[in-house]
Amino acid sequence: MNQLPTPTLPSNAAPRFGLIIIGDEILSGKRADKHLPKVIELLKTRGLPLDYAEYVGDSPERITATLKRAFASGDVVFSTGGIGATPDDHTRQCAADALGVELALHPEAAELIRQRMQDLAKEQGSVFDPDHPDNLHRLNMAVFPVGATIIPNPYNRIAGFFCKAKGQFSAGPPQGSEPLGGQPREGKLAPAGGRDPHAMGERGGVYFVPGFPVMAWPMIEWVLDTHYPQLHQTAAWIEQSVIVFGAMEATLTPLMQDIERQHIGVKVFSLPSVDHPEYGRHIELGVKGEPARVALAYADLLAGLHRFNANLGPELVQK
Repeated sequence: MNQLPTPTLPSNAAPRFGLIIIGDEILSGKRADKHLPKVIELLKTRGLPLDYAEYVGDSPERITATLKRAFASGDVVFSTGGIGATPDDHTRQCAADALGVELALHPEAAELIRQRMQDLAKEQGSVFDPDHPDNLHRLNMAVFPVGATIIPNPYNRIAGFFCKAKGQFSAGPPQGSEPLGGQPREGKLAPAGGRDPHAMGERGGVYFVPGFPVMAWPMIEWVLDTHYPQLHQTAAWIEQSVIVFGAMEATLTPLMQDIERQHIGVKVFSLPSVDHPEYGRHIELGVKGEPARVALAYADLLAGLHRFNANLGPELVQK
């Protein structure tokens, strides 16, 4: 898994998307990670790529260092796990440490937890006691870094939270300007930036959601559809490739570089395999992008391969 980069994107560039998956249980193999393929799917359905991901165990020092890089990146980074209220949940404190701020009880998140506890008491036929030690302990899940904004949790109303580094523009409406689970009200600007929070090029931040998929996935969808609809890609996208037998990637690299130089907006990819059950040792060489651009680039790619007298196999298309 790649280390989180510290990119140097221009301030007007659209943010990239990253994922941090926190928990010893993933690294020990006790639980299999389901977040990575699902987040890739959620982004892909909106025409967006996942640019990087990282697994981190329950080490406060490592979590804090990882979050510092994420905040500094200006990217949209989703962090799953570690926001509960047990001794091995360190993410909230690490987020505060990474930002250099204190932790504080978030009033709206706390009220949502109280509502949840009242509903549970009613279901169980008991009287809700807000001062019961268990209920007071649950309020720890509403303790966030100062300045955090909540992410609604449709499963049990125990909110996640969003933070950004100091000096970055807010990715969404100011707290309290939108109903939970609803659309942002028009005419509201994020106070930190003084500009339209949905404008193309708005920088991101880190979105903290629970480790439970049933909660995390709809919360991530809500973030994408509420805070970043302007980044969704509606244009068609296609991949076109060909199986190349007996060639070396080093030999094909100049051709790949030429294709990307000549066809702006098209990406060239090379996927080597040494033990494919059908094709054996081969390279899948292709281009991806908008269909019209891909058609021209792919024709040039095939022409270049023919000049190499390459041994070509099946051609593949993925939309």
